Amino acid sequence: MDFKQARDAFEAYLDEYDGEDEKIKLKIVHTYGVVKSAREIGKRMHLNEEDQQLAELIALLHDIGRFEQLRLYNSFSPDTMDHAAFGAQLLFEGENPMIRRFLPDPEFDEIIHTAIARHSDFKLEGITDERILFHAKMIRDADKLDNCRVKLQESVEAMIGVPQEKAREGLISPKVWESCLKKEAVLSPDRVTSVDYWVSYVAQYYDLNFKETWQIMKEEDYISRIIWRLDYKEKDTLEKMKILDQQMNDYMENILC
Repeated sequence: MDFKQARDAFEAYLDEYDGEDEKIKLKIVHTYGVVKSAREIGKRMHLNEEDQQLAELIALLHDIGRFEQLRLYNSFSPDTMDHAAFGAQLLFEGENPMIRRFLPDPEFDEIIHTAIARHSDFKLEGITDERILFHAKMIRDADKLDNCRVKLQESVEAMIGVPQEKAREGLISPKVWESCLKKEAVLSPDRVTSVDYWVSYVAQYYDLNFKETWQIMKEEDYISRIIWRLDYKEKDTLEKMKILDQQMNDYMENILC
């Protein structure tokens, strides 16, 4: 397995797309951010070289479906396609599958296919092979970890479609708050208000899999920094965000103790 060869092939693939398009740029930066996150998590786990390179390769390719999604629909909306399943299809279908550009040896195809196809599932279920499950969990953690950077650096309007001043308005919907109290990620259909979307970006971290990921979350103070990026207008929302901040940080401490 040669990550440099895979990266060169990925760069050649990106030549097919408009590198000046802001949405394309966003996904390229995110891709390499997820590679960096996978490298850092794996380093803390003391992964063997093969699994480390495999984790980084999956990270490199995990969002490959996004580029064609943008070309076809100019949108990241899940209403247009399941980008994860589409990415796996793009890589593995046909007589001369694209995956061979990145990795000549088919030995790891099942691991890569499953990890990419399932990386955006609400929950991971039904994977019985331990190594496949490990890499499916790894890419989900690495993806969420780089999304912390995204939530702190990108414009709020680009993420949820309204200006930051509007995003801080409104009440948290009952189903969204119920998920938070249960220490669960939020189902997309349960989000109604703009602030629901921001709450869901925080609650997704209840789905992190590895202690090493939580170590980085704590070191960077990501939970509180994301929560308090917005200045909540409604008193009820403000009080609930204080509760969520404390609850999630306590949850993290219990994992790390």
